[in-house]
Amino acid sequence: MLDRLFSERVNTDPQKVNEILTRGVEDVFVRENLQKKLLSGKQLRIKFGIDPTGSGIHIGRATILRKLKKFQDLGHKIVFIIGDFTAQIGDPSDKLEKRPMLTKREVKENILTYKQQIAKILNTSQVEFHFNSEWLEGLNFQKISELAEMFSVGQMLERRNFKDRYSKGEEISLREFLYPLIQGYDSVMVKADIEIGGFDQLFNLKAGRVVQKHFGVPEQDVLTLSMLSGTDGRKMSTSWGNVINIMDTPSLMFGKIMSVSDDLIEQYFLLCTDVPTEEISKIGESIKNHTANPKDHKVRLAKEIVSIYHSEKEAKKAEDGFFKVFKDGDIPDDAPQVSVEKGTDLVDILIKQRIVSSKTEWRRLVEEGAIYDIGNSRKITETNEKVPQNLTLRVGKKRFIKISIK
Repeated sequence: MLDRLFSERVNTDPQKVNEILTRGVEDVFVRENLQKKLLSGKQLRIKFGIDPTGSGIHIGRATILRKLKKFQDLGHKIVFIIGDFTAQIGDPSDKLEKRPMLTKREVKENILTYKQQIAKILNTSQVEFHFNSEWLEGLNFQKISELAEMFSVGQMLERRNFKDRYSKGEEISLREFLYPLIQGYDSVMVKADIEIGGFDQLFNLKAGRVVQKHFGVPEQDVLTLSMLSGTDGRKMSTSWGNVINIMDTPSLMFGKIMSVSDDLIEQYFLLCTDVPTEEISKIGESIKNHTANPKDHKVRLAKEIVSIYHSEKEAKKAEDGFFKVFKDGDIPDDAPQVSVEKGTDLVDILIKQRIVSSKTEWRRLVEEGAIYDIGNSRKITETNEKVPQNLTLRVGKKRFIKISIK
């Protein structure tokens, strides 16, 4: 009786299991074991951790959330760890320089809307949430030493980004070596059966198996996904400002997707939409063979993605607004509007409204002359610009904001 109820709760459809293990997947470790688990009918604990290094979740990170939704739809338990403690340390994965440590205040500000954003994809009422400060803040030096004993300096230096930095004589701090140990300890505490992450996380995810084995916990299987390229072709990263956030307005999201280069269209369809893979292959072929206008595919791509995070109706409005902006020079109807005190720093407003992702992006845009005060027909040229009066700004080619004085 219990076995029958158990199997009804967890879907073991081989086709759905195969899609989970293949679409957008870079590596599975250990594949045979994981496939067997998924076909067994047992409810698995799927761990995913995210460090709140910024206030917005971009569609690159959302590819993992969408994969988690596939697991959730089959009946598995999603264990979501918000790394409020590890964000203060800094994940060195795929970083070519040391990531700065965040303060508790910065982390607290960044996590305010995380659950709201996650709820755009996952059924959060069925998700098990944890902050890893629950167990990490209480670790004493003896326990940290025990974790550190599991890995050698040589093993750490074999990691690609560490190897590159070490060969260049660049600094690598000991706290960066500690990060994968701590992430592995998270897996012990939540009894993870599977951990999922981006391909740049492979070292950390495998480290979790080592830590679990040490503590006598069954070793998790690991599934990594391909990395989504940002709007400039590099890896999508908040620190680089090349992101499309899932909380972007429909028109902003649509415009950013339309700015993506043609050679990324197929990748975006595969990782960011539910369009069947066979159809995506045909789209890719038509672009390579010049039998279709890439712009037409890009319009469909933008509508697909905006529909996921907003609605089909909003996607159609965003499409109409996009072409109206470029044909008539109008401002989108859903451009953010904010009222502030006179003299407020402009950069702070744009970051809070998610028009720019960081002060680094702000400085770059100012230096490029890409921030334009439409009402006064002038470019913003100073990074310390303050709001002197009501402003209507165009940021880059496709971002707009209206600022009024209180």
